[in-house]
Amino acid sequence: MADRRLALADAATEPRPLPARYLTPEDLVEIFDLPGVETVYQWRRKRTGPRGFRVGRHLRFDPADVRAWVDSRREGVAA
Repeated sequence: MADRRLALADAATEPRPLPARYLTPEDLVEIFDLPGVETVYQWRRKRTGPRGFRVGRHLRFDPADVRAWVDSRREGVAA
């Protein structure tokens, strides 16, 4: 169990690379281990999540915007 915590701590300090394509809400669910896509849509309604855009009826996220959002969230967290 301690080994898993150590591995998770190491993973938390090093940002994982994001795909080089626009991300879907399902991608964000997988990346952040969210309960479901409804969480992503709630973030969008509340304007608390990463900036997204529509392509027709499909919601997409630029990986650079997602990384900027993560970085902004990490700035407020005490080390």
